[in-house]
Parts: sequence; C-alpha cells; structure tokens
Amino acid sequence: MTDPIAEAFDKPAGGCGFESLAEATAHLDPPYAVVDLGALAANAHALVRRAIAKPIRLASKSVRCREITRTVLGLDGFRGILALTLPEALWLGQDTTDVVVGYPTTHRAALRQLATDEELSRRVTLMVDSIEQLDFIESVVPAGGPPLRLCLDLDASLRLLDGRVHLGMRRSPVHSADAAGRLARAIAARPRFRLVGLMAYEGQIAGVGDAVGSRLHRLQIRAMQAASARELRERRGAAVAAVRRVVDLEFVNGGGTGSIETTAAEPAVTEVAAGSGLYCPTLFDGYRRFRPQPAAFFVNGVVRRPAPGLATVLGGGWVASGAAGPDRLPAPAWPPGLELTTLEGAGEAQTPLLNAARLHVGDTVWFRHAKAGELCERVNELHLVHGGRLVASVPTYRGEGRAFL
Repeated sequence: MTDPIAEAFDKPAGGCGFESLAEATAHLDPPYAVVDLGALAANAHALVRRAIAKPIRLASKSVRCREITRTVLGLDGFRGILALTLPEALWLGQDTTDVVVGYPTTHRAALRQLATDEELSRRVTLMVDSIEQLDFIESVVPAGGPPLRLCLDLDASLRLLDGRVHLGMRRSPVHSADAAGRLARAIAARPRFRLVGLMAYEGQIAGVGDAVGSRLHRLQIRAMQAASARELRERRGAAVAAVRRVVDLEFVNGGGTGSIETTAAEPAVTEVAAGSGLYCPTLFDGYRRFRPQPAAFFVNGVVRRPAPGLATVLGGGWVASGAAGPDRLPAPAWPPGLELTTLEGAGEAQTPLLNAARLHVGDTVWFRHAKAGELCERVNELHLVHGGRLVASVPTYRGEGRAFL
C-alpha cells in the first residue's frame, strides 16, 4: 500500500488551501490538528535548497510526531536528529542511528540506560558545556561500559562592550575559542567520554524575524544580525580549529530555520539544524530570506454568539513558550479577518473573536500556533490532508503516551 506521507514528499505540490482542508476534515469534531502535507513537503524541499548541499539535522522538538520525522529523514538532504531531552533521544534512538541531545541533561535513569546499552551509546550523543556536567555524569553512570559520545556546546551569542551587552540565547558558558579548547582537552583526558561534535546555535539570527515592526526596528535587527554573523563566522571557525587540535570531530552543527543560508556558508560548519520551517508557525512569518507555507493548524468550534460581531470558540488558549507577549498567542487564520480580543486573548476555556458576524454556532475556526512542535502537546493525533483528501491520522508524542518536556 502506498505511504500517503511519502507520496506527498515525492511530488510536492504546495498547500491545498483552507477551503479544501476544511472540506476534507468537516466530519471531525473540534478541537483537532491538521497538517497540510503538500505545504509540509514544499517546506522540507525548500529547507534542503537553502542548506546549499550541507545536511540538515532535524530538530525533533519542532515536529513531535514520529511518522512525520521518519518521512522527513528519508528525504535527501536530511540526516540525523537534534532531540530535546535524553529520554526522547533514547526513544528515538531505537530506530534512528544518529541522535544528538540538544541540551545538557541531569536525567539519572536515562544516563544509566545510555551508559549500559552499547547500541544506544553508539547512536546517541550528549551535549555538554562544562566540567561540572562531566563530573555529574561520571557520578551517575556505572564504571566501565561503552564510551559516551559528547558534543561541545559553544555559545553563539553576540557580546559587545566587554560582555556588558549580550545579544542572543543564554546558553553555554563556553564562548571563546580558548575556552572551547580547554573543555575539549578536559574531555579527552577522561576515558569515559569521547568528544565527537561541536554545536553553536545563533538564536539572535535564526530565531528573530527581520521583517517585522517599524522600519527603524527592521534596520536595527538586520544590522545586529549582519554584525553577529560576521563575528560568529570568525569565532566559530577559531573554536572548531582549537577543538580539532585535540580531537577529530565528526560534525559541527549550527543554525536554525531562520539562518540556514548564512550558517551553511561557513566553512567550519558541516551540518545545519532546522525543524520549525516544516510547520511554519506564526513566529516565522517575519523573515525576508524565505517564505515557508503554513502547514500546521488547529481547529476550534464556535459554541456561542455573545454579541453582534462576536463569536466564541471553546478553548483555544494554546499559547507558546517564551517571554509572554502578543507574539506568543495563536492567530486565527480562517475564516479571514478574525481577531482576538485584547481583554481575553486566547483563553483556556473560551476564546472570543472579533469581526465574526458571519460565524454561527457549529462553525469552525482555524488557528496557527506561534511555535511549531508545541502544538502537538495539545492533541493525540495529526490529521494529514493531501490533495484535498484526509489521507491519514498519525499519533503525536502525546498520542503515543510520551511527554518529555
């Protein structure tokens, strides 16, 4: 039998439009989530083109659905997974041979499982950025056993005025090439570990849109990102060289959906990371360099009409993580013209919508989430539509009984 997901990826035709999506799922009772396979496939191929022949490591937290992850990894241009947690990596590592944990871990049971399983220890790579983490891991895992693969996390933020100004994620304490070299030597001196990779995520470039806000704001963001890209290109290259003088690295990972082109162009980088560009949540609407197609949606039902021009859907408060603000709220996408109210926004129990005179009880409203994979924490399955037909329903992590973070 033909795999409907693989078929969509073989012939990416783009999204089919809200009318077709709504018709294909009209028999479902909200709330539910839908993925437009045509748009998803088109986005995946666009990511590969932007990576200029360097492999893309798939950020699993931005997908959170194993069926979709398997299909994307089958596409030429994708290789390996960047997982959110070690328990998730061990789960995915059962049928995936290359999983890097994107963040340090203190999960004792998972560390012991990794340290006593030769196959998983070959497939899963831990993230570290300090000697303190090395000490912790050694205190948890039993003596002996297979060596544990490690990736060194280099901080990619832009620091100005002797560090008094910090632009970017608050991640690793390892910022300089000298610091990277010192940590690499400390790892190499411990037989229990094997340093195989280096990662640096430039969130101030990959995760900040440069086509939103006032003209002045846009110019400021673009100037900051250009300066950061120049500084990081030099510093990341020096850090990789310093670490390679200690060990022979298998991979150097960098970037994200918003910075694939600039990151992939760096000679020191061997692979890039991406995931959010597959679903295209609202936070990725404000970029000049690329225009992914919205591919993931959730649907709520209209249950009341509290006043003329207002309609209220049940639930809808699927708010994204990060600094609280309007950009973290889901956005009504269809029917067009709907807006959240400033008083209630997207609520746990109800979400009133403005400009809704044409809506009636029993109608549905389609929303886009502000972030990508977090949508899957709210539903047990994703309903996949291709060519105007509902072709499959596949479980999310939640639908498989998994909740990692």
